[in-house]
Amino acid sequence: MLNYARVSAYSRIFRSLTGMTPEAFRRLLPAFRQAHEQALDEADARRDSPRQRRRGAGRKPVLRTPEDKLFFILVYFRLYPTQEVLGFLFGLGQPQANYWVHWLTPILNAALGYEMQLPARQPATLQQVLEACPELQFILDGTERPIQRPKDRQRQQEYYSGRKKRHTVKNVVITHEPSGRILGLSRTHPGRKHDKAVADEEGFPFPPGSHLWEDTGFEGYAPEGVIVHRPQKKPPKGELSPEAKAQNRAIAQERMGVEHTIGKVKIFRIVREPYRNHRPSFEDLIMETACGLCNLLLDCRSAKVAQRVATA
Repeated sequence: MLNYARVSAYSRIFRSLTGMTPEAFRRLLPAFRQAHEQALDEADARRDSPRQRRRGAGRKPVLRTPEDKLFFILVYFRLYPTQEVLGFLFGLGQPQANYWVHWLTPILNAALGYEMQLPARQPATLQQVLEACPELQFILDGTERPIQRPKDRQRQQEYYSGRKKRHTVKNVVITHEPSGRILGLSRTHPGRKHDKAVADEEGFPFPPGSHLWEDTGFEGYAPEGVIVHRPQKKPPKGELSPEAKAQNRAIAQERMGVEHTIGKVKIFRIVREPYRNHRPSFEDLIMETACGLCNLLLDCRSAKVAQRVATA
């Protein structure tokens, strides 16, 4: 049976199971404890009658400690097993695994919020985040995640992505160059919607004078006062000039950073494998949480590099 105490001594196995380094796990743990206590207090406040026993009385759960609970939900995000398999790994039944998944995911999200790792979602907040960047250089890109084929015919058409040739949901991300952090994340949209249409609908408030790198999927998207860098398309029945090809290569090299960041987000298989959960808005919550985990890993890596440089 998996638990934190059994795996924590093996750093490589720990990272393979959770996607997190032991250092990142320990950094997140105090915020997770705080978020968990806050969730319990809110649950007690919603009770119709006062508690008859102290919190924690009665039969002891399998996931007793905050370390075990954080380890459990990270394993779910990293490996995305079915709930039957997840329960088997942790000595739980499928209904218990389902309960813990939906109880702990918002707590993990709140903990990342306490650590200031979540991407901004609201225009006012995003504006403050973007303006605070020392270098106003951003990369915009869309990312799609597969979902199960909807049963409703209208939803089938709405969520079918001609680009991916399957049913998907889509988000647009804003990353900072050169740190790679995800600063902004759009709402989750059906896969059929075009990247530019998503960006237009979200109304991202880029500061004047910003440099914004895009791909050709955002053709025509040019916020006022922003310097846009976008590859040129090859003209019909024509060829690009050597200068245009060189410029496209330079833009592609700059844009590579966002592809690397999205790849880091998708080490968590819950946002890479076909999405199986049918709870409303849960697909948006897990994407935001996975982006927060990616930002936390990037921060821990930067701190480690800075420490090495300081001691060199």
